[in-house]
Amino acid sequence: MVKDEPIWYKRRGYLHFDAPIGVARATKLVKNPKKLAKHAFYPMLRYDVRSKKLKRNSEGKLKSEPKLRPISYAAHADSQIYSFYATQLAEAYEVKLARLGLSECILAFRKLGKSNIEFACDAFNNVRDIGRCSVIAIDISAFFDTLNHQHLKRSWSELLGEEKLPSDHFAVFKSLTKYSFCNRNEVYKAFNISPNNPWNERLRICEITDFRTKIRDNGLIKTNNESYGIPQGTPISALLSNIYMLSFDQKMQVLAKECGGSYRRYCDDMLFIVKRGCDARVIELADKELSNLGVAINPKKTEVRHFWRYGSVLKASAPLQYLGFTFDGQKILLRSAALAKFSGKMSKAIRLISKTLDSQIGRKGNNRLRKKKLYERYSHLGNRNFIRYGLRAAEEMNSKAIKRQLKPLWGKLNKKLSELS
Repeated sequence: MVKDEPIWYKRRGYLHFDAPIGVARATKLVKNPKKLAKHAFYPMLRYDVRSKKLKRNSEGKLKSEPKLRPISYAAHADSQIYSFYATQLAEAYEVKLARLGLSECILAFRKLGKSNIEFACDAFNNVRDIGRCSVIAIDISAFFDTLNHQHLKRSWSELLGEEKLPSDHFAVFKSLTKYSFCNRNEVYKAFNISPNNPWNERLRICEITDFRTKIRDNGLIKTNNESYGIPQGTPISALLSNIYMLSFDQKMQVLAKECGGSYRRYCDDMLFIVKRGCDARVIELADKELSNLGVAINPKKTEVRHFWRYGSVLKASAPLQYLGFTFDGQKILLRSAALAKFSGKMSKAIRLISKTLDSQIGRKGNNRLRKKKLYERYSHLGNRNFIRYGLRAAEEMNSKAIKRQLKPLWGKLNKKLSELS
């Protein structure tokens, strides 16, 4: 961000139906509520992020399950609008959290200066401090896809202190609830755009006339006609999900305090640390209140863990999983699934390079360069990768066990790289 640019203005490098706009034009747009209330939003572009989740089957073995997550991104002018209103709403949201005493409960999509490492460490330390307690982890199914529009509008209005949304806010709300989108691959195909080099001397996908004839008239635009669901990926979506949950967060915090404990929520993941015997009450009320909001608990991810002291040692009925870590009362570890996933990616990358080298025999310079990149990506020699994250977690959490988990990966990497020589 340039020094004199407002905090909401973001330069985005992707290709869309409109060209990127400068800060002067963006400011003129967002500072005119009357004009904004009539703004015509372009359809978003959508693509699926494909990932594999490793889960343990009934035999305790890790099994790979494919997962698709649709991501939508807005046109350049539309994104600046979303970013501007997100900044305005975030200020009001922070004030309300402080007034309701919820500032320590809501962890995701806020500028707290902490990562999952600190959040998990705080929760595990809370368990240690209490000793005898129950910990309930609850997850919401298809969170963004099931947010009820009427409740969102009501929560949005209440945050602003208004009976109904002002016309400009309503325009933004409507664009995110009755949103339209196009499949990115279909759009690229319609204009012979290469996914590997979409810009190729372009400033935008097409002019407005071509948009009408090749996109709109060819039926490439899809619209959400349901009374629920907002797109993931816009600059305001994450904040709106927090605003949506405000009334729920209030009730859950009150319940947690009544049960002598604490409540935390990271997006759709909730954690309750309460005195023993309260777990059924917590699950029942959470299920009821979430149903009232139009969303539902994912029963497969609900966990109840009991902790107690045996002499000076903290014991657990089973390890607690939270934000990528596990805690059994004594050791904090990285989730085994995360380690297996990282190891699999590392092996796949090395196999790919091995095949490339087989077809480029004698290019030692390329060999050395590729090895250097592999070390940067898959070892502590890199600046930002899973290993560095794990080592930072080990330091922050004072966990020698995490270091022991990571140590074999270094040997595995070197062994596989030696085979490339």
